[in-house]
Amino acid sequence: MSEVKAGLEGVVAGETAICSVRPEGELVYRGYDVHDLAEQASFEEVAYLVLLGRLPTRAELEAFDAELRSQRALPPGVVESLELLPSDAVPMDALRTAVSALALYDPDAGDDSREANLRKATRLLARLATVVAAVHRLSQGLEVVAPDPGLNHAASFLHMLRGERPDEFEARVLEVTLILYMEHEFNASTFTARVIASTLADLYGAVVGAIAALKGPLHGGANEKAMDVILEIGEPERAEGWVEESLREKKRVMGFGHRIYKTADSRVEVAKKWGVLLGRQLDDTRLSEICMTVEEVMRREKNLCPNVDFYAAPIYHMMKIPIGLNTPIFAMSRVVGWSAHIIEQTDNNRLYRPNSRYVGATGLEFQPLDRRG
Repeated sequence: MSEVKAGLEGVVAGETAICSVRPEGELVYRGYDVHDLAEQASFEEVAYLVLLGRLPTRAELEAFDAELRSQRALPPGVVESLELLPSDAVPMDALRTAVSALALYDPDAGDDSREANLRKATRLLARLATVVAAVHRLSQGLEVVAPDPGLNHAASFLHMLRGERPDEFEARVLEVTLILYMEHEFNASTFTARVIASTLADLYGAVVGAIAALKGPLHGGANEKAMDVILEIGEPERAEGWVEESLREKKRVMGFGHRIYKTADSRVEVAKKWGVLLGRQLDDTRLSEICMTVEEVMRREKNLCPNVDFYAAPIYHMMKIPIGLNTPIFAMSRVVGWSAHIIEQTDNNRLYRPNSRYVGATGLEFQPLDRRG
């Protein structure tokens, strides 16, 4: 039999034209370096690129943006279902529930054509930000804030979350992180979505599965654990000693190490830059200084590079976004990548059905119940 690769490490499980991670760590969306996209494009432009395969013209972008803004409001039945959830519900669990509910109100339910899936993907992209904001406000006993069609995607989310219009620069920093999180090849949640889609299940079902996979602390949930590390360190001058002690005790430092990136995660430099800029605007660069010291020590002692979670998490914290929303924010961006992969899988489908190697008992003789005592 073929060699078993634990965790499918190094196994090429399929082909995609959506995203690639180059050996040197560069991340590419549809042929474009993520650095260029994050620094020069809007979230809406990059979403159009990932979903439809090319950058939009001005007219196409305006139409796409207008469609997103018109689709942000949640069906009343979905809001009612969120109101019935326990106030202490885990946000990712609430998000998963909301996506299942949204499927019941989609006018394209039952139509899995490419055109219908693109419409569903656009609605999901528009509405997931509304869901994340609504889940948080309901958990705090606050009224849900209606989306503002006068704001772009990132700014609208902050407005719905807080109930007030955000600072323009702050909204731009959030937009950059959403672009960085949008897509990442055959990661665990995307592969989950493709496996589900390969059964010809609907797009909503595949996204629900992806959300369940993203919740795990070894995947999307890593950004929440990374923030716990940064807060535990507390002050820049404690960072080096904290890391050294953790390594002596063989504790895992969350936010470091990646199955794909061995030398660098190219998204880190972008997130680091914007985190420093945000800290300067807020006159508090403490969190960025902690991160950079931890990165330096981890490279020196373990030759490990940080992943983007380690620098995105403090950005959200500086924006006073609760840690429990870090992964849902990840999801409301990554839904673009998930949807693109689901559509790509459906366009040229073959059911995922790998083999396994059995290592259990053999040759056992069955004993009737009355002989087993």
